Amino acid sequence: MKKLFGVVLCILFAQFCLAQQAVVKGSVVDTLNRVPLSHTVVALLHAKDSVLAKFVRSDEKGHFEINHVPAGKYLLLISYPAFADYVDPLTLSDTSVIQLGKIMLTQRSRLLQEVVIQQKVAAIKMKGDTTEFNAGSFKTEANASVEDLLKKLPGIQVDSKGQITAQGESVKKVLVDGEEFFGDDPTLVTKNLRADMVDKVQLYDKKSDQAVFTGIDDGEKSKTINIQLKEDKKRGFFGKVALGAGDKGFHNNEAMINVFRGKQKISAYGIISNTGKIGLNWGDREKFGSGGGEMSMSDDGDMVFYSQGDDLDGWDGRYQGQGYPLVQTSGLNYSNKWDRDQQNLNANYKIMKLFVDGSTHTESQNILQDTVYYDNSRENFQNNIFRNRLSGSYENQIDSSSSIKLKVDGSLDHKTSGAFNQLERLKGTDLVNNNQRKTSSVSDIGGFNASLLWRKKLKKKGRTISLSVAENYSRTNGEGLLDAVTNFYKMGQVDSVQKIDQRKTTNNERIEINSNLAYTEPLSKSSSLLVNYGVVVTNNHSNRNSYNRNADGKYASLDSLYSNDYAFNILTHKGGISYGYTKKKLRINLGGNVGLTSFHQSDVFRDTMRTRNFVNWYPRAVFRYNFTQQRRLSFDYNGYTQQPNINQLQPILVNDDPVNVVIGNPNLKPAFSSNFNLNFSDYKVMTNRSIWMSLNYQTTSNGISSRSYLDPSGKRTTQAVNVNGNSNARFYSYFGWKVVPLDMRLGGNLRGSINRNINYVNDQYNVTRSNNVGLGLNAAKDKEKKYQVYLDMSADYNTSVSSVQSNLRTNYWTYNINPSMDLYLPLKIQLHGDMNYMIRQKTPVFTTNNNAAIINAYVAKKFGKKELVQVNLSMNDVLNQNIGFDRSVETNTITQTTRTTIGRYGMLSFIWNFNKLGAAAPKE
Repeated sequence: MKKLFGVVLCILFAQFCLAQQAVVKGSVVDTLNRVPLSHTVVALLHAKDSVLAKFVRSDEKGHFEINHVPAGKYLLLISYPAFADYVDPLTLSDTSVIQLGKIMLTQRSRLLQEVVIQQKVAAIKMKGDTTEFNAGSFKTEANASVEDLLKKLPGIQVDSKGQITAQGESVKKVLVDGEEFFGDDPTLVTKNLRADMVDKVQLYDKKSDQAVFTGIDDGEKSKTINIQLKEDKKRGFFGKVALGAGDKGFHNNEAMINVFRGKQKISAYGIISNTGKIGLNWGDREKFGSGGGEMSMSDDGDMVFYSQGDDLDGWDGRYQGQGYPLVQTSGLNYSNKWDRDQQNLNANYKIMKLFVDGSTHTESQNILQDTVYYDNSRENFQNNIFRNRLSGSYENQIDSSSSIKLKVDGSLDHKTSGAFNQLERLKGTDLVNNNQRKTSSVSDIGGFNASLLWRKKLKKKGRTISLSVAENYSRTNGEGLLDAVTNFYKMGQVDSVQKIDQRKTTNNERIEINSNLAYTEPLSKSSSLLVNYGVVVTNNHSNRNSYNRNADGKYASLDSLYSNDYAFNILTHKGGISYGYTKKKLRINLGGNVGLTSFHQSDVFRDTMRTRNFVNWYPRAVFRYNFTQQRRLSFDYNGYTQQPNINQLQPILVNDDPVNVVIGNPNLKPAFSSNFNLNFSDYKVMTNRSIWMSLNYQTTSNGISSRSYLDPSGKRTTQAVNVNGNSNARFYSYFGWKVVPLDMRLGGNLRGSINRNINYVNDQYNVTRSNNVGLGLNAAKDKEKKYQVYLDMSADYNTSVSSVQSNLRTNYWTYNINPSMDLYLPLKIQLHGDMNYMIRQKTPVFTTNNNAAIINAYVAKKFGKKELVQVNLSMNDVLNQNIGFDRSVETNTITQTTRTTIGRYGMLSFIWNFNKLGAAAPKE
C-alpha cells in the first residue's frame, strides 16, 4: 500500500511540475499562396548558445504545439525547404502559454522582391565532420582575396608563403565548389579568387572516394578547405591584371580570367615574376621530390622532411625562399557538369619555367660520445626546370545505383642544376678535412598516375560493392659530372688528398598497381559491415653508373664501387573487415586490414637475389560524438606499414659528397607506425567563442633511421637501419572570442611537441630528445572603410639533448611579432604596413645575431565607383634585413643555415580588377 501511495504521489508531483512549464502554439502558412505548410520543422534553441532544446513538426493543417518547455530565453526557428528560415526570440515563464497565431514563410526566390526577414546566421556551423564558416560574417575590404578572408577565420593561419594551417594541421588541398582548381595548387585559389564571391568556407578531413561511398573510414584523409561560391557569382566573368616594375630589375606581372556559365567554368592565368610569386602547388615535394628521407624538428616545433634521393643534385624543382627566382608560368582550368549533374569533368594544364640561383651558408654541430665535430660549408648554385603538368577527372553517375570515376595526372620535367660547394670539418678546434666540389646534372623526370573507381548500390539499402584500381608510374633519366678535391689533415698538416672526377648516369623507374574490392552489408538501420580484398604490385628498378675520367679526357672507365643495377619488387595481398555504427550523435568505425608482403630483391652487379616475406598490419578505429551541432569530440587510431624505398635498400656507395658517403642496406624491414589523434571543438554562436584542441601521439617499431660512422679522418658514412623507440607527441589548442565592448577579436594558441628519435653514432646507440613548447596570441580590429589592424605574436622554447653526450644541451627561444595595419583615407587612398620581426636567441654554437625585422609597406590609390582600378607604390623589406634562416634538430645534429634571398626593392604596380557577374543563367 505504501509503494502504491508513493507511485501515485510521484505521478501527481510530475504532473504538477509539467503543468508549470510553458507551451508554444501556432501555425505555419505560405505567404504567397496562403496555404498551410505541413511537416514544417519548428525548433526552440537556447538563446545563450543556440543549442537545440525541443522541436516538433507541424501537422497536415500546418498547426504545431511545443509542450513542457522550461522557463528561459529561446530562439524560435521555423524551417521549410525552399522557404526562408523564420527566427524570433522568445522569453518564457513557468506558466507561459504563447499563442503565435499564423506565421508566414516566404519563398527564397521571392525574398528580395517582397519581404526581408531578419535572422541571425551562425558565423560557424558544425556539420558532421565539417566546420562551416559563413563568409558574410567575416568582413573584408573591396576586392580582397580569399587569402584575406581565411586570415580572419578562427583557428586558421596563413603564412607569408600562402601555406595554410587549420586547427594545428597543414591544409593539403583547397577546392572550389568541391572541385580541384588548377589541380591541387591552393595559392591560385586563395590569392586570385575574390572574398566577396564566397558564400561558405568548409573545413574538413577529406576521405577517399571509397570511404565516402561506404561510410566506413579507411584511414586515408587530408585536411581540406572547400570554397563554396555564391550562386549569383557563378554566372559571368571576372579577373585581374597586375603589372609591376621596380628598381634592381624586379618585376611582377600576372593576369587571370575566370568565365563562369552556370556549371561550366573556364579559367586561365599567367605569371612572369622574379619577386618570389611562383604559383607552384604545395604538393610538389611529394610528387617531384626524390624518395626516402629523414624527419627533423625546426625551431618552431614543426617536423620537417628532408628528401634524400638518387639525383646528383638535391634540388626538388621548387622555390622555397632560397636564392633569387625568375618564373614564367601559365595554366588553364576547365570544369563542367551536365546531363542533370550526372556527368562531371574537371581538367587542368600547367606549364612553367623556373630559374633559381643563389648561395647558402650552413653551420652544424655533430655530437659524438667523446667529442663534437663542427661543419662550416658554403654553396653557390644555379638551377632551372621546365615543367609540364596535365591532370583531370571524369565522373559519370550511370544510373541511380551506380557510378564511375576516373582520375589522371601526368608530368614531364626537364631539369638542369649546377653547384660549387666548400666544406671544412673541425674536431673541436682542429681542422680534420676540407673539401671543394663542383657538380652539374641534367635530368628528365616523368610520371603518369591514374585511378578508376566503380561503385554500385544493390537492392537492399546499405548493401554496396565497389572496385578501385590505381596506377602510379615515374621515371628519371639523368647524367652529371662530379669534380671534387678533399684534403685530410693530421697535426695541422695535409696528410692525404682524395680527387674524384666522375661522370654519373641515372636511370630509375617505378610502377605500382593498387587494386581493392569492397563490399558492405547492412546489419541494422545504424550499423554495417565492410569486407575488402586487394592486391598491390610495386616494381622498382635503379641503374646508376659512375665513370672515372681516363688520361684521354673521356669518362669511359666504369667504377663498380659507385655503380649498381638493382631491382626491388613488392607483392602484397591485403584484406580485412570493418564495422561501422552511426546513430544520432555517435559514430564508430572499427576494423583493419592484414597484408601478406613479399620482397624480391635482385642485385645484377653482384649477381645476388633474395626473397623476404612479411606480415603487415593496418588497424583502424574511429570514434565521433557530437554533443551538439557546435560541440564535438573525436578519437582516431590508424596503424600503417611503411615499406623501405629502393634508395635505402640498394647496396651502393653514393659519393656525391665525398666526406658524407651514403650506402644502402638491403636488409631493411618495413616500419610500423601507430598514430593516435584526439580532437575536441566547441563554438558558441551568440558569443562568437571558439575552441579547438588536438592531441597526437605516434610511435614506430622498426622505424627507418640511420647508422653513421665518423672515422678519424672526419669522413662520415651513413646507412639506413631499423630501430625501435621512435615516438613523438604533439599538442595544439586554439581559443578565439569576440570582445564586444571593444568590438575586436582575440585569439590564442598553446602548442607543444615531445620527440624521441633513435639512431646509431659511431656504433653507439643514441637517443635524441627534442622538445618544443609555444604560445601564440593574436588580435584584430577593423572598421569598414576606416582601418584594419592585426597583431600576431608567438614565442617558442626549444630544447634538445642526445644520450651520447647528455651534458651537452641545446636550448633556445625564438619569437615572432607580426603587426599589420591598413588605413583608408579620403580620395580612395589606402596606406598599408606590415612587419615580421623574428628574434632568435643565440646559443654557445650559433653566436651570430640572426634577428630580423622585415617591414613591407605600400600606398594605394583606387579609382572608379567600384574601386576596380588600383595603383600601388610599394617597398619590400624596407630595412633590408631579410636573411634566409633555418635552425633544426636532426637526431644528434644541430644545423643552422642562412641563405641569399629577396631583399629590399621598390615597385610601382598597376592593378585592374574586372568583372561582370550575375548575368542571366543559360538555358539548359
